[in-house]
Amino acid sequence: MATRILIADDQEGIRSAFRLILDAQPDMTVVAEAADGRGAIETARAIEPDVVLADIRMPGADGIEVTRALADTGIHVVIVTTFGRDEYVHAALRHGACGFVLKRSGPALLVEAVRAAMNGDMLISPQLTVRLLRQRGAPRETPGVVLTGREEEIVARVAQGLTNAEIAAELFLAPGTVKNHVAVVQRKIDARNRVAIAAWAWATGRAEPG
Repeated sequence: MATRILIADDQEGIRSAFRLILDAQPDMTVVAEAADGRGAIETARAIEPDVVLADIRMPGADGIEVTRALADTGIHVVIVTTFGRDEYVHAALRHGACGFVLKRSGPALLVEAVRAAMNGDMLISPQLTVRLLRQRGAPRETPGVVLTGREEEIVARVAQGLTNAEIAAELFLAPGTVKNHVAVVQRKIDARNRVAIAAWAWATGRAEPG
C-alpha cells in the first residue's frame, strides 16, 4: 500500500513541486495539502495520513506546533524547510519530528526522508547533523542510565542519522537486531523515538561528527 502524505506549506508553488516529486514515486501518494499549520493539524486528524511534510514558518501554527499537536497520533511528521537554524532543529526533534530536511537538499532526500520515517528511521540533512554535533556544547550527565557497549555503538550511529540497515552493515549485525537494540535504548532513556535518542546522544556527548 502506498504511503499517504499530507503536504503543509504556505507557498502553493512548493506544495505543487513536492506533489510532483512524491506522486512520481510508486510507493507514495499525496492525499491532501494545507496552506497553514492549523489546517494541517485539522486535516491530518481528519484523514490520518501516514506522513505530514510540514514547513517551519506557516500562518496559524508553525511546523513545531504541528509536530507537537500530532505527536501522539501515530502520524509521522517530517520538517521540510528553508530555515536550518539550530533552535528549529532542536525543537522539532524534542517534540517528536521524524526528520528535518532543508528544501535545497533536493528531491532525492525528500523522498528518502518519507521512506525513513515510515521505516522507523530518521533523516536529517547531513549538513545540519554535522553542524549540530560540532556545536553541541558540554556533555550533560544522565544518572541511572547504563548502556551496553553495543548499545553505545548503535546510539552514536543513530545520532549520525544512519538507518537501521546502515548501522547493521557497519557493525555486521542483522537489521532486526539493530532494531531491537534501538527499542531497548528507547525504554532505558524514555525516548519517544529514534530522533529523541539522537538528541539525547548529542546532549550527553555520545555522538561524534562523522
